[in-house]
Amino acid sequence: MRDHAPATTPTIHTELLDRLRSTSPLVQSITNTVVTNFTANALLALGAAPAMVDIPGEAGMFAGLAGGVLINLGTPLAENRAAAVEAAAAAGRAGTPWVLDPVAAGVLPIRTALAAELVAAGPTVIRGNASEILAAAGAGGGGRGVDSTAGPEAALDAARGLAVRTGGVVAVSGPTDLVTDGSTVVRVANGDRLLTRITGGGCALGAVMAAFLAVSEETTVFDATVTAVACYTIAAELAAEQAAGPGSFAVAFLDRLGDLTADQVRQRVVLA
Repeated sequence: MRDHAPATTPTIHTELLDRLRSTSPLVQSITNTVVTNFTANALLALGAAPAMVDIPGEAGMFAGLAGGVLINLGTPLAENRAAAVEAAAAAGRAGTPWVLDPVAAGVLPIRTALAAELVAAGPTVIRGNASEILAAAGAGGGGRGVDSTAGPEAALDAARGLAVRTGGVVAVSGPTDLVTDGSTVVRVANGDRLLTRITGGGCALGAVMAAFLAVSEETTVFDATVTAVACYTIAAELAAEQAAGPGSFAVAFLDRLGDLTADQVRQRVVLA
């Protein structure tokens, strides 16, 4: 079992960022009403093409057309739940990579049951905070609403087990993010606390992961997921350097996603 960063990862980061910018992948987002606008803006800033196709009868069809799909359970109204199940099944049939963000799983019964159903459908990546990952793995009762009550390291064993069970990759967000495929673990020690003080700071990361998965081609899902975390958190660091508080940070963060360069990623990424 490896518990360190693969030596090739920094080069892959820059290759994938360049590829994303040159191809502008189509990313379907079935996400919550609180963060829809911010998620679309984050994808646009990075260079991807957002599509918020989130109603039954269209969600499945579109999942077969998109390059990547995000399913976020933040506000799971009945129509969104049906669309999520439809899109997950269609993405699986079409081979479209999809990301599950089990927001607040473990806390409330409807979303917890839906998260379990979607985990069983085999997401390409599961992204969440430590409490959400513990709940998705059946090892915890959730956090405080959408906030985690555990640190990423507390969810490491659960994340590893969840990755093995689903055959995918699990990413645990926190002060230092963890990414694991069940055998290898990479820690990404970039980011800034201001990212937790704006709406959508975590949710939009799932959509950014779907964008990088869409352009991964021969690159592994694991490396594409680490790349998404690295680019996203480095943009947050750069934004924080010029922000006066959460409001100006949100604006600066979209700007820094938009002009993030491969050199900045190469120079600033901190992997362990």
